[in-house]
Amino acid sequence: MSRYVLRTASLAAALGLWQLLTSLKVDLWLRFSQFPTVADVARAFADRVSGGDYWTDLTDSLTRILTGFALAAVLGVATGVLVARSRLAEDLLGPVLEVLRPIPAIALVPVAILLFPSNEQGIVFITCTAAFFPVMVSTRHAVRALTPVWEEAVRTMGGGRWRILGSVVLPGALPGIFGGLSVGIGVSWICVISAEMISGQYGVGYRTWQDYTVVNYPGVFVGMVTIGVLGWVTSTAVELLGRWLTRWLPRTSYVPGGRPRAVVPAVAAAAVAVRADGESQKQSDSQQQGRDDTGQEARDEHYV
Repeated sequence: MSRYVLRTASLAAALGLWQLLTSLKVDLWLRFSQFPTVADVARAFADRVSGGDYWTDLTDSLTRILTGFALAAVLGVATGVLVARSRLAEDLLGPVLEVLRPIPAIALVPVAILLFPSNEQGIVFITCTAAFFPVMVSTRHAVRALTPVWEEAVRTMGGGRWRILGSVVLPGALPGIFGGLSVGIGVSWICVISAEMISGQYGVGYRTWQDYTVVNYPGVFVGMVTIGVLGWVTSTAVELLGRWLTRWLPRTSYVPGGRPRAVVPAVAAAAVAVRADGESQKQSDSQQQGRDDTGQEARDEHYV
């Protein structure tokens, strides 16, 4: 509870500093006199929420981001596993992917306009492209980092390729995959807002750009706050889903003023306890054996 209180206090302090600098119109090196105050943004946000356009823009942006991100997740994971597991796929797809990966997704707006018949499909394409490469690269590295012993164990027990894929590759690479998904959802929001500003008709990015063109700066900040909240909610959802799917992994709990403490499952804790009992039993047996050997040597010397 104290951590949540601290986080709330940090956010309140940031808003208070914003209100103070803008209300006093501080102009030292940064020109805060040009900024709207927190109260102005709050009033603009209340006016925008009461209208229907805000919720239409919100629905359109969420539909675009979820569609593009879902496609990027499926294609990125499949391509990453394929490139990591097949030399032929790496030789065929690797050079093309490495050439396309440095190109910013927002630079593909002209390509999307030429390829797709509607702006909606072009925006989804840009969003998918933005999230595809972080997911693909993270999946590829996670699959290549797997321990070969696991795969050999499944092969020893008669498992085939699909068994290895479902029992070793995908579960073992899940932490890395969700790391790429977390990065990809953030990049998707950046690119979908930029695409909406350029070629969209509705959406949070389109409305934010329209407010800027008519010099409605409180409306611009309403769009920025909306984008930040939506990005935080979707990133948190991806992280929580990843934690739930990888709940079998040992976790590390934070101990204030000390070292991180590993939280192990009950089975692992029982195994550790059994191992400790076995080691203590071995130590006691060795001590008893040493005492027996010492007594035997003493009796032998007495006989001599």
